[in-house]
Amino acid sequence: MGATILPDLWAEILIPLCAVIGIAFSLAQWMYVSQVKLSPGGGRDSNSGKNGHNEYLIEEEEGGNDHNVVLKCAEIQNAISEGATSFLFTEYRYVGAFMVAFAILIFLFLGSVEGFSTSSRACTYDQTKMCKPALATAIFSTISFLLGAVTSVVSGFLGMKIATYANARTTLEARKGVGKAFITAFRSGAVMGFLLASSGLLVLYIAINVFKLYYGDDWGGLFEAITGYGLGGSSMALFGRVGGGIYTKAADVGADLVGKVERNIPEDDPRNPAVIADNVGDNVGDIAGMGSDLFGSYAESSCAALVVASISSFGINHELTAMLYPLIVSSIGILVCLLTTLFATDFFEIKAVKEIEPTLKRQLIISTVLMTVGVAIATWISVPSSFTIFNFGTQKVVKNWQLFLCVCVGLWAGLIIGFVTEYYTSNAYSPVQDVADSCRTGAATNVIFGLALGYKSVIIPIFAIAVSIFVSFSFAAMYGIAVAALGMLSTIATGLAIDAYGPISDNAGGIAEMAGMSHRIRERTDALDAAGNTTAAIGKGFAIGSAALVSLALFGAFVSRAGIKTVDVLTPKVIIGLLVGAMLPYWFSAMTMKSVGSAALKMVEEVRRQFNTIPGLMEGTAKPDYATCVKISTDASIKEMIPPGALVMLTPLIVGIFFGVETLAGVLAGSLVSGVQIAISASNTGGAWDNAKKYIEAGASEHARTLGPKGSECHKAAVIGDTIGDPLKDTSGPSLNILIKLMAVESLVFAPFFATHGGLLFKI
Repeated sequence: MGATILPDLWAEILIPLCAVIGIAFSLAQWMYVSQVKLSPGGGRDSNSGKNGHNEYLIEEEEGGNDHNVVLKCAEIQNAISEGATSFLFTEYRYVGAFMVAFAILIFLFLGSVEGFSTSSRACTYDQTKMCKPALATAIFSTISFLLGAVTSVVSGFLGMKIATYANARTTLEARKGVGKAFITAFRSGAVMGFLLASSGLLVLYIAINVFKLYYGDDWGGLFEAITGYGLGGSSMALFGRVGGGIYTKAADVGADLVGKVERNIPEDDPRNPAVIADNVGDNVGDIAGMGSDLFGSYAESSCAALVVASISSFGINHELTAMLYPLIVSSIGILVCLLTTLFATDFFEIKAVKEIEPTLKRQLIISTVLMTVGVAIATWISVPSSFTIFNFGTQKVVKNWQLFLCVCVGLWAGLIIGFVTEYYTSNAYSPVQDVADSCRTGAATNVIFGLALGYKSVIIPIFAIAVSIFVSFSFAAMYGIAVAALGMLSTIATGLAIDAYGPISDNAGGIAEMAGMSHRIRERTDALDAAGNTTAAIGKGFAIGSAALVSLALFGAFVSRAGIKTVDVLTPKVIIGLLVGAMLPYWFSAMTMKSVGSAALKMVEEVRRQFNTIPGLMEGTAKPDYATCVKISTDASIKEMIPPGALVMLTPLIVGIFFGVETLAGVLAGSLVSGVQIAISASNTGGAWDNAKKYIEAGASEHARTLGPKGSECHKAAVIGDTIGDPLKDTSGPSLNILIKLMAVESLVFAPFFATHGGLLFKI
């Protein structure tokens, strides 16, 4: 089949080296952000002298008592950080208990495949060879599950810590101009992006090498055990996304409905009791949840590719460099993203508000173009010119240029999905402007237009996903689909940086409003936030697109591992699975939407109670009770995240045990097909309603001014649309991509158990 240009030793140096460079770069960005001081004098900063940072920070302050403003920002940041930390610790206590219970379940189910035997067994794909016992797979799958879960939790937590560290610093930098504030917010996002991408790669690489000490030449068994890493990452992401999503939207809906609609006070007004809970929510939902989510996708696409490769010529002939191709692509991705980030922070400087969005979009284009070159080099040096890939029982001959095209098709499909999402959710284009215009006749027409926009926005992304599936499968079977998903996620560091930038800017605006800073500073933070809103929608598009490809790749690995030859839609076993699978995203969405609704109901009642019973609250002479609102959001989200989580985690187990692997294959296919559509439409509908409201509020064009100003009937209709869209775009939509991935990876991990002991009802 031919050797690779890159020697095995160099491949083993390249991967951890790139990961370490990524971590070092994220620490360097953090150092830059930490140079913005949050104390007007004294403390650690006093050693900078009378004329050090402190004077420099304040030299361009516009109005207001400088020291008071800085102290107020520090105080608000502290409250947000404490709220987010205490929520995550509460959430992780529950999630930790689940993690231990599920780890025990993995061990018991996989260990029982061969009756906990410690003797070697015939290999699944080559009966002439002997492989390690099933008990070893059980032990190592459990370890990799725990590794993935812990890495996911730590990624989310560190992301939240960085975001809450940077929000007030972004507000203070906004006093010097929009360019300085942008760089602070973007650098903070980059800290999270690079830390997550690099640590995910490094932990996976170390796990593979440690497991190899035991498995030796049994690469099939080794990479089957590694699939637990993806399961751990995604199961934590599910609780992070659902719990964080319920938290943030309960606070947001409560704050908007009473504050904006009933009391006619601005967004993030310090008189609003739910305002701290709302800002905490941005960090636990959009940052911690999203970090865990994309880490899960990355871990799963790597695992799916490695499982298929281990039973192809790479694994059979023990070609280490070619085997590690998915990790080499991710390593090159870190270097490409590092170079791309410098375009936003060092090579060009933002001087005006209108340059923010183009700069963020340029990040996506530059990273995609550079990554195409990077993938070409990675494929040329690390893959033989010709090799074979396992394709449902046969070996398919593949050329290295075909593999390169598989990765590129995923990479460019991601960019297309990103830009289509932007077209449908940015208020610079006609779809959102039409939604804003429909507010003239009230909230009902706004809702109708918004729903139509969401449904329509599904068309092109689905074609992009379909084309990438067809091309990658034609070239390299299921391995092609797995590396296409990896291609879409190869620029994850840049994608996450752009994504995390949004909530940081949002928080910065909230802090500016609460600290009573001047109108000009609020305008700057609003401009950062509006660009962040669109880029957040692009990030969600990426997450959903990659989830579809990852899920399909995992589905292929599951079918191979469970020994299913064909999935025949005409058999009743499969068709009932398809129907039930297609229903699951609706059931899941109903649970999450209702959870947000019932939590928001409690929040609205509490905010109303405070406005009605605390004397001087509306006048600004009395302080609201923020802590009660934070507690309502925390309690509601912890309680409400368990049923949707249980639905996703238990479905594959119940179907696999009672109905068998064919029905489970139907469930996975059904949930993938319907989940992707609902996720895209929900995210884009919510994003469009949000930006339609912002379009009216900003009044930047003649058309927008005819619909405004804030407080007009038109604006109130837009706020209602935005409030309906909140749970769609930040709770149900983003959580659905975890549903489709998680059920597939769980089925893959438990496949040997289902194949041996499953289908009890059909055995009676």
